[in-house]
Amino acid sequence: MRAAVTLLLAGVLGSAVAIDGHAQSGRTLEELKAEAQARADRNAYPLIGLKPDEVREALSRLTSLDRDEWAASWSQIGDRYMAKKDFHQAWLYYSFARWPVPNSPGKQRAYDKALEAYLAYAKKYDPPLEVLRVPYEGSEVVGYVRMPKGARHVPFVVAISGLDSRKEEMIERFGPLAERGIGVLALDSPGTGQSGVTRAAPGTEKSLSKVLDVVLARPEVDQKRVALYGGSFGGYWATIMAVTEKARLKAVVAQSPPIHETFSRERTQMLVKNREYLFDYAPAQMFTYGGTTLEQLAENKERMSLKTRGLLDQPMAPMLVIGGALDTQVPIADVDLLLRSGETPKDAWVHPAGGHMGRDAKDWRDPVIFRRVTTPWLLRALDENAN
Repeated sequence: MRAAVTLLLAGVLGSAVAIDGHAQSGRTLEELKAEAQARADRNAYPLIGLKPDEVREALSRLTSLDRDEWAASWSQIGDRYMAKKDFHQAWLYYSFARWPVPNSPGKQRAYDKALEAYLAYAKKYDPPLEVLRVPYEGSEVVGYVRMPKGARHVPFVVAISGLDSRKEEMIERFGPLAERGIGVLALDSPGTGQSGVTRAAPGTEKSLSKVLDVVLARPEVDQKRVALYGGSFGGYWATIMAVTEKARLKAVVAQSPPIHETFSRERTQMLVKNREYLFDYAPAQMFTYGGTTLEQLAENKERMSLKTRGLLDQPMAPMLVIGGALDTQVPIADVDLLLRSGETPKDAWVHPAGGHMGRDAKDWRDPVIFRRVTTPWLLRALDENAN
């Protein structure tokens, strides 16, 4: 790894009431419709892969910010694709129907359908997609594995999803590495999806370590070449694993990782005003961290700070840290703090005009950053470690 930080520049407090309606969304219904359509038109997250005309159709049916109404409108399109056995498009629409989190009966049904559609779609893979189930404290962690054909002593990448993304998206993004001779495991962040953890809290990273035990026991995996990626909320867990699993991880990528300031009480109280996140930012975090009021959420989040937990000054695995200087969800101060902490040299890619995940609306979209930044770094790291 490089011996120094390399910056590759690419170009109200005290509220104790549950938030509702427009406040929970951060946008009025009409504002939400306009912003969702604009993102679909430019194929931007979280509407990547959704067709603009069909997005317009689903949005036209919405008469309120009711979560079940939201889920029903998008699921109607998903049902249409399921009937045609177009499982990929069905999965995309069901997944957006449950977005950002399945915090209503209708959204939970949509999430269940998304899982069903994705597994039907994934039957096309050869070798087949493997559903990994690891028992954990009375529950189980569910992950997806893709391995190269005839895998023997291959490098391996573990990819952890974020607050509102899921392992299905991670395996689709990282899965093609199997064609380059690299095994991949995709997991949901603790407190989300099928992570086996009900709520994110300090210590729940033990569920990830449990899965890593299982991965490293596989004879086809090269134990000396295991890397880990986490984006956004997943970047938080990736940073922790860089510390707690330093001996077993050769490289870690943390993309827009929440570190300290993200978890401050002041920033939690401002969640409902965030406009970079599409909608339901605060409710999504309540669903993940626990709490029914901003005050409860703030208390739960403050305990998550890696500075408070004393993890930042410990030795870490070699890291690439990705961020955007204009990120309103994870402030650039968190990226800076991580880069300046501890003794382990770190690489960094910081987009001076980038928002969350370092992305922008034109040149540096999610797939571009993955192709031009994340993948080359991981490949170099794994190749170097083979020597």
